[in-house]
Amino acid sequence: MAPKPSRYSPLWRLHHSLRLRLVQRPYSPIAVQSQGAAIDRRSFAPDAASIASSIKYHAEFTPLFSPERFELPKAFFATAQSVCDALIINWNATYDYHEKANVKQAYYLSMEFLQGRALLNAIGNLELTDAYGEALSKLGHNLENVACQESDAALGNGGLGRLASCFLDSLATLNYPAWGYGLRYKYGLFKQRITKDGQEEVAEDWLEMGSPWEIVRNDVSYPVKFHGKVVEGSDGKRYWIGGEDIKAVAYDVPIPGYKTRTTINLRLWSTKVPSEDFDLYAFNSGEHTKACEAQANAEKICYVLYPGDESMEGKILRLKQQYTLCSASLQDIIARFKRRSGGQVNWEDFPEKVAVQMNDTHPTLCIPELMRILMDLEGISWKEAWGITQRTVAYTNHTVLPEALEKWSLELMEKLLPRHVEIIQMIDEELIQKIISEYGTSNADLLEKKLTAMRILENVDLPASIADLFVKPKEIPAVNLSEEPESSDEELVPTDLDEPKEGLQKKKKVDMEPIPAVNLSEEPESSDEELVPTDLDEPKEGLQKKKKVDMEPIPAANLSEEPESSEEELVPTDLDEPKEGLQKKKKVDMEPIPKPPKMVHMANLCVVGGHAVNGVAEIHSEIVKEDVFNEFYKLWPEKFQNKTNGVTPRRWIKFCNPYLSDIITKWTGTEDWVLHTEKLAELRKFADNKDLQIEWRAAKRSNKMKVVSFLKEKTGYSISPDAMFDVQVKRIHEYKRQLLNILGIVYRYKKMKEMSASERKAKFVPRVCIFGGKAFATYVQAKRIVKFITDVGSTVNHDPEIGDLLKVVFVPDYNVTVAELLIPASELSQHISTAGMEASGTSNMKFAMNGCILIGTLDGANVEIRQEVGSENFFLFGARAPEIAGLRKERAEGKFVPDPRFEEVKKFVRSGVFGPYDYDELMGSLEGNKGYGRADYFLVGKDFPSYVECQEKVDEAYQDQR
Repeated sequence: MAPKPSRYSPLWRLHHSLRLRLVQRPYSPIAVQSQGAAIDRRSFAPDAASIASSIKYHAEFTPLFSPERFELPKAFFATAQSVCDALIINWNATYDYHEKANVKQAYYLSMEFLQGRALLNAIGNLELTDAYGEALSKLGHNLENVACQESDAALGNGGLGRLASCFLDSLATLNYPAWGYGLRYKYGLFKQRITKDGQEEVAEDWLEMGSPWEIVRNDVSYPVKFHGKVVEGSDGKRYWIGGEDIKAVAYDVPIPGYKTRTTINLRLWSTKVPSEDFDLYAFNSGEHTKACEAQANAEKICYVLYPGDESMEGKILRLKQQYTLCSASLQDIIARFKRRSGGQVNWEDFPEKVAVQMNDTHPTLCIPELMRILMDLEGISWKEAWGITQRTVAYTNHTVLPEALEKWSLELMEKLLPRHVEIIQMIDEELIQKIISEYGTSNADLLEKKLTAMRILENVDLPASIADLFVKPKEIPAVNLSEEPESSDEELVPTDLDEPKEGLQKKKKVDMEPIPAVNLSEEPESSDEELVPTDLDEPKEGLQKKKKVDMEPIPAANLSEEPESSEEELVPTDLDEPKEGLQKKKKVDMEPIPKPPKMVHMANLCVVGGHAVNGVAEIHSEIVKEDVFNEFYKLWPEKFQNKTNGVTPRRWIKFCNPYLSDIITKWTGTEDWVLHTEKLAELRKFADNKDLQIEWRAAKRSNKMKVVSFLKEKTGYSISPDAMFDVQVKRIHEYKRQLLNILGIVYRYKKMKEMSASERKAKFVPRVCIFGGKAFATYVQAKRIVKFITDVGSTVNHDPEIGDLLKVVFVPDYNVTVAELLIPASELSQHISTAGMEASGTSNMKFAMNGCILIGTLDGANVEIRQEVGSENFFLFGARAPEIAGLRKERAEGKFVPDPRFEEVKKFVRSGVFGPYDYDELMGSLEGNKGYGRADYFLVGKDFPSYVECQEKVDEAYQDQR
């Protein structure tokens, strides 16, 4: 390795000079905010020559590659390190300012941050794009080619993670004191490959050569514990001891704002154990796997985003991930609060200095973890800690899908996080008392309904004092008791269930004396039911009362038929056995439904433990209030609010679509729209200007030409830039209805095949239908949809009769970088989820702001986009959200009549035209009236006719290019 240059050498002086020029001037966020305007940096921006020298310096003295050649990978790392020189100084200055000012700071906790590439975004925000382009040109490289060497950071998957990243960009740009917290996934979700069998998953390799943007903070690490047990000390405190201990180490990534020196932090946690946990004795004994077991168990926590949770090991790993994020982040936040407080820590000030935002339910364990730290480590009382926690934490809900509102097994959580379960149980009891104080106890049915909907602990016994409220006397129907032998059964159960077996045996001997003429052969089981209370939480007194009623004398008994066997099944051999033992005996005779598992409802805990709950679009926030959390909304209406998602216009217009950006700046007369998007409204007055229309179409075609080259390289398919680019790119899920899109394409293809060449050309506008997105590795139906799309594409794209009239392309491994290429080139974008099921969506915003027309349902942010752009600029179809429940009910009742066109397209698919794969399971999900995986839950068949008709309107409109 070459030595570092002496600080007195000309090279060192050149590099130091460049760093100072990149710093530009003393940091002053106050000045920036008070002036209300961005600082003009152009007057002291470094020139291309200085930047080129800096890049050469890093290539030689911060080497990651051999010194012989300056090829693209080496050029990328040297360029990124050059940019980091500026970012680190701004970053440190931002941190120092916030530390000294002791400002209130926001902390955004998310399991995902879908960053995308950082180089172009960073130099764009620093306003150095042209300078870096020129500098690299001097060094024999093109900026775009160098930027392409960067891998997307594999820290997210879909809209949840992209929203988090857009938030950080905007927080920095607006000079807010804020940090993001996440996990540093080594292998990401997965890298998607498309083969003849559909989707295949392989590990991401984004850290294979390291990341030039991250800095490991070896002095910032925190202990994280799993398993163990909770004991009470002599001081009365609860102590969580034993178990498995790991260490979370901080890796920091700078997030620069646009036209500001504010650079905030994304802190990612990586997990490990100390070197002494490596079992050297076992290793030297040949037990190599055992020797590395502790390290492997720690490191795998941060291997993969959303590991499959079909197995118990997968569930444990996911819960470990969530707790690691929450525990390490809160320990870090609290350490910073204490440091900033100096010698006098006032915990009542904590919510005045700290705001913790939970991005969905994944960081829910923040609530019991903050409580644990405050009570067990800081010695604060329950009441104080609960008040501090509720004032500090807030929750963003991202879904109305029941399966996505996380529920964890109570048994699993007790094993992994025993102290947290104790705290959650206390929070649940606090909630129960709140509900009772609000609604009283006079109406037991209402109270039971509220508790069922709102409790954090599901299928868990109520506290005894509360359970007494729900004891209901059993109604005895008017039946002829001469046919049923209740009396003999009742005598078998002692009044006190703690009575020993001998007492029971003696009773049986007395009761089994011959009684004349009762025939038990008809229904001996009925007596069993009388022995067990309807609610097994009902106290013993309830059972005793039943006995008093049932002990009415029964005339004329005959025990010759020996009904004892059914009685014996009802009585446990050991009366110390829990009530579940009695239920199990009943199962033999009664075949009841198994007892549901005890669960922790994380979304309910979020609502109870935080001071604010927000949805992410107007329609979604209304559904949250009126449906998902309606009972909570009635109790705490002040907690609920709407925060419609947004996207950063820097990455999603200015940097990814420079052609359009230049047009907007030219016609609005300013670049202020990058920070103040309301200024885009200025373009309306030029809508009919022919010069603007020509420039707009030229920009779109330039972007389309890039996509033509990209798709040829990635898929081998050649497409025409003259065709309409029709794009649906998002996570593959049934509710997002990629299946509706591809069935519409199949219908279009079938109709084309039924026409002559001239009829086809007259009827249809040429289209390239582009799909992209990942199906979760264990989501079988989503993977079938991917396979179906690729099979349709393989058939259609090789059909000489169709040619360029229709192409179907699935883009493999869709990510932020691919989105930055496809979105500016798109002309129609599909956002066609079942109404009421998409919380917001953010890609719809990105497409709309890049001059793309949307086709969609009234769902998520579509509603607000349509209001903004005008109904005439939005192709609307499909059922509305309030109709969905009724339509599903009609389907269940067998009242749905499918459209003939829908039946026609399913039959066409089953004909084998798209290859030998059996699509019966996929088509079958759209058929039937009930049953798991059946009955078209997402209403593809219902919306298909209006979707096809709406697409005909799209064709018609596309022909008018003005």
